[in-house]
This record gives sequence, C-alpha cells and structure tokens, in this order.
Amino acid sequence: MKKRDFLSIADWSGEKLSALVEFSGQVKQNPRKYLKALEGKSIAMIFEKQSLRTHVTFDVALYELGAHGVYLTQADISLGKRESVYDTAKNLERWVDGVVVRTFAHTTCADLAASMRVPVINALTDHEHPCQAVGDFLTITERIGPVKGRKLVFIGDGNNVCHSLMILAGKLGMNFVAATPHGYEPDRKVVKLAAAAAKRLGARVDVSNNPREAVKDADVLYTDVWTSMGQETEREERMKAFREFQVNKRLIGRAKPKAIFMHCLPAHRGEEVTDQVMDSKQSVVFDEAENRLHSEKAILLTLLLDEK
Repeated sequence: MKKRDFLSIADWSGEKLSALVEFSGQVKQNPRKYLKALEGKSIAMIFEKQSLRTHVTFDVALYELGAHGVYLTQADISLGKRESVYDTAKNLERWVDGVVVRTFAHTTCADLAASMRVPVINALTDHEHPCQAVGDFLTITERIGPVKGRKLVFIGDGNNVCHSLMILAGKLGMNFVAATPHGYEPDRKVVKLAAAAAKRLGARVDVSNNPREAVKDADVLYTDVWTSMGQETEREERMKAFREFQVNKRLIGRAKPKAIFMHCLPAHRGEEVTDQVMDSKQSVVFDEAENRLHSEKAILLTLLLDEK
C-alpha cells in the first residue's frame, strides 16, 4: 500500500476530506469502538513549537487508541541542526510507526515525509495547520449542518490556519472570505488553488480588506491572534495594522443572526476578539478545541490502519 501522509489539505481530495470529517464525528460518537485500535504502535511527536491543545490532544488520542507516544522537543533532537532531517527520518522510521511534527518551516515537514517509510502528520507549520481545519469543520457541521453553499469568513492574518480552512472550504463547496489588512493577505497560490476547487462546486473564495463588508451573510466568523509565535518583533506594527479587524459585538452583528464564532486558540482577549464575543452563546471555541481530539484520532486511524 502506498504510504499516506497528512501534510496539507491540498493533498487530499474533497471526497476523502469530507469522509475524514464524517469519520471524526463517528469517532466522537462512539469512542469505545476505537479503544486500543492502535495497540502496539509507537508514534514520535516532534514539537519545535510550544503547544497546549495539539500536544494534549495527540497525547490523549494515542493513549486512548492504545499507541505509545514518544514526545521530542527541539532540545531533544535539534531537528536539522544536530544532524540532517534526512538522517533523523531514517533513524525514526526504524523505530516508530508514524510521526507527528509541529515545526516552523513547512519544508521541514515535507522533507521528513519524503525521507520516511511511515506516515507523517503535520501538526502545524508556518504554512498550514490541517489537523485544526478538520476539527473545525467537524464543529461547523455539528452546529450548522452541511457546509456546501454556506459562508465562512476568516478575519485577521492570512496565516497557516487561514490557508488550511480556505482550501478545505473550497474543496467542500463552502464560500470563504479572508478579510485581512493590506499586506497580510493569504498566499496567492493557496487562494488560486482554493478558488478553483470552490468554483467546481459552485462556491467562491475571495480576499477582502474590508471586514465590515466581508462578514455580511456569514454563517461562521473565525479569527486568530494577530501576532503568532516567531513574529514577536512585529507586534507593535501588527497591532496598528489590525486595529479595525477586531471581532466584537458590532462586527459579529453584521453576520447572520445565528452565526457562530470560532478561534483556534490561544486567544489574546481584547485584541483580535473581545470577551463579549468569546464568552457569548455564539462562541464555539471550546467545542472546537475538544473536537481536535476526535479529529486527530480519525487522522491517526485513517493513516495507520489499512481499514477504519
């Protein structure tokens, strides 16, 4: 069987992604069915970046599926520095059945996958966050039902989370708008790819610099921090650029009355989102955090078992 990885939403067809979201829901509804399904398997978890949700959910997922997780920080292996990424990969593939990697450069994740015989899962790079997107779409379908023809608006920085959500929305026929300040738009290649996928299903992917116009008729409003890890020196400049992109009661009031609010967390309350929105009935931020556990189980099962 050809080795399967989960590096980018772009690598998977809309049909397989839809099935993955659906399977995530099945895992959530019947977790006991999958207890110990990966018994005897070992997974290396390489984390160059700090993490709460990704670390805990993958750790718990592996435990409940019966697998053994080996947690490795940059201090443990100095990926690409102490020895080449290739040499690290060729060692790890002799010991483990799969690798979860949370790193900075997307090329590091891709190079690991290209060098290994075992599956590699992208747990976040600077370019994409595919596990987050799957869990998010599980949350969206739970709250609003089928996504085809509905509208998701991402407000803020056109970052890794924006990229994964945009591509997944396009491949599932959901309208998507990235509302960003000038100079912070998502990658043009990602926009082109997502727009082409959306067009085939009668949907649209757009980029706007006007958040008030973008959120009209939105079913989902989504935001992320304005300054991510590794961008600390840009904080002052970003605070000025993103000032008009805060998700507050006034902005969410321009969306549909039953629109939901989402955030991948951690949130900087008072910056990209107000307490009034974070703690409102429209907010599903902690539901989506929980759903990361179920979607990551589904991803692990899909990649590591011949059959679900």
